[in-house]
Amino acid sequence: MTRRRGQALALAAIAAGMMMAASTTDASAAMQCGRASWYALHSKTASGERMNPSALTAAHRTLPFGTRLKVTNKKNGKSVVVRINDRGPFVKGRVLDLSKGAASQLGFIRSGHTSVCMARA
Repeated sequence: MTRRRGQALALAAIAAGMMMAASTTDASAAMQCGRASWYALHSKTASGERMNPSALTAAHRTLPFGTRLKVTNKKNGKSVVVRINDRGPFVKGRVLDLSKGAASQLGFIRSGHTSVCMARA
């Protein structure tokens, strides 16, 4: 009986450890901060749709197309929900390229780039 109890405790400890690791991984993946810029082209995006500069869209290197992100400008606290429809940015140190419409709502058209935090919406 004590051997079974020991095995059960070991399995419970492993399961608890796996759950804690999964929750910390999800938490760190849920929020990302970095530099963002904006762009306004009229060509096709990597997803195949035509770029609409006034739409609330963004480019990200790895997130699946259609992913919705809540992006917050760290300098002024303004937020907007965007949809990933393109790949990029291709400038070192940047994590997100936003459409001109999204950048306008976040208040950084003039500066061209800003510090943001983003999380899945």
